[in-house]
Amino acid sequence: MIHQRVPAILFVSLVFSACAGTGTGAPASVDPGRVEASRRNPFLDVNFFLNPEYVENVEATAKAFPSEAAAIRKVKQYPTGLWLDSIAHVANVPLWLDEARKQQKASGKPTLSLLVVYDLPNRDCAANSSAGELKVSENGAARYRTEFIDVIAAHFKNYSDLPIVVILEPDSLGNLVTNMNIPNCAEARDVYVNSTAYAIQKLGLPNVSIYLDAAHAGWLGWDPHRESVIKVYKKVLKAAGGTDMIRGFATNVSNYTHLYNRDGAALESSDPCYNELVYVQKLAVGLADRGVRNKGFIIDTGRNGKGGIRKVWGHWCNIKGAGLGERPRAAPGPFPFIDAFFWVKPPGESDGVSDSSQPRFDPECASNESLQGAPQAGVWFQSYFLDLVRNATPPL
Repeated sequence: MIHQRVPAILFVSLVFSACAGTGTGAPASVDPGRVEASRRNPFLDVNFFLNPEYVENVEATAKAFPSEAAAIRKVKQYPTGLWLDSIAHVANVPLWLDEARKQQKASGKPTLSLLVVYDLPNRDCAANSSAGELKVSENGAARYRTEFIDVIAAHFKNYSDLPIVVILEPDSLGNLVTNMNIPNCAEARDVYVNSTAYAIQKLGLPNVSIYLDAAHAGWLGWDPHRESVIKVYKKVLKAAGGTDMIRGFATNVSNYTHLYNRDGAALESSDPCYNELVYVQKLAVGLADRGVRNKGFIIDTGRNGKGGIRKVWGHWCNIKGAGLGERPRAAPGPFPFIDAFFWVKPPGESDGVSDSSQPRFDPECASNESLQGAPQAGVWFQSYFLDLVRNATPPL
């Protein structure tokens, strides 16, 4: 049972009153199929792709812990995000989509895959553990276009029979709001905007629904931050061809902000967005007031089931005490404009290595709120996965 939810009537009335409308209209250059795709929730009336590699990791853990195997195996039925975080990993796209096509054929129902596109030059410019391979100073913008985005787009065109969701570049545009004092971020300002717009243009196919990353309540919840990031979104979307080029926004990706409770009020009393639903509500209203209407939201619920696990909202690396949150599903509850809850960050994959002698070490991963013994980002972290299962809320 979930307690302390945001009152549904309040949420519905506020969002509908500010977000009602028929949209801004598509620029002449936008294909009608793209417009249609931007107006519908892609998570409805589909099955979700189950990644065999993730299923194998879960099953191996279940075998290693037979007394907890029943609960652990329940995780195998839920989808997770597929992360494209390097040029080399683009080769996985046809492998994943071939498997999705098999699952679609077996079920007789459209099978949706959610891919996280994550390789901007100077990626995640304020952190070390998730820093990427491309550098602005080393022709990174051109390589991002030709070796990464163009190749992904070509693969997508070969799978026009499959519904695809793209979450575009977590931890990117939010840095343009709060981290311009960091040289790595300042250097990437124009590249982030132009490269994101390019990715939207190239990946914007009728079977592909694009969601821009929108950070989380503990990062951009303050009124000035939300105002600033909306300006950034409008700039990006104008360069990309208009608001109908995307379906919406994704929040809480790889983070822990609770959906319903008031953790944020204790962590940052000046932040009016004390949980993720309030943040989505306020962001949706602000976007609509500025002409970005009819947009849906994805909230990553893979690790936000338990509240009260942090004393510092800015801590993000393998936070101790976290639990699986709401299960992936379309159009959850009475909340308009939330297209889906989804486990975007695969539960059990590390956020970053905790050993300071290792490459890509970030001090955040050695904080007193981070579970130690963590491998490199993206690598299976079995003890952390077990904690997520044990702390799942609602229980498995």
